[in-house]
Amino acid sequence: MSSVPFHYVDLRTFCYATEDDKRVEQALRTFLPEDYPIERAKSEGHYGDRIVVLSARVENADEVRHVLSQVASAPDIEAVRAELDDRVDDNCSFFLTFDKQAAFRGDVERGDGITLRAKVEAYPAKREKAVENAREVLEEL
Repeated sequence: MSSVPFHYVDLRTFCYATEDDKRVEQALRTFLPEDYPIERAKSEGHYGDRIVVLSARVENADEVRHVLSQVASAPDIEAVRAELDDRVDDNCSFFLTFDKQAAFRGDVERGDGITLRAKVEAYPAKREKAVENAREVLEEL
């Protein structure tokens, strides 16, 4: 795969007061290139509990390839390909969620906890073209 038809990939997860920051960060790093910077934003829950939002935006083509190769290692990647029509919106963004606990173990499994949003390149910027481009990339990986 010479070029990657994604402008960027955003990864985000929440670290709640009952969770260890380092472990949640380790889970997010399952998808990221080594030593990739992670942003932290502190927030507060409804009852005043601490919430830390951990996020990273990957824009470099080689680094995007790394993230996508991690996504492609999911055991049910065929199901993701089959669901692309439902996973790409009218703004050409591709959405997928992963299990935070599995990611902490180093496994890539669909579930809840880590959100991936990838902006798909499409010229013209139409949903159908974005779905086609995302499908091609996920089949090549």
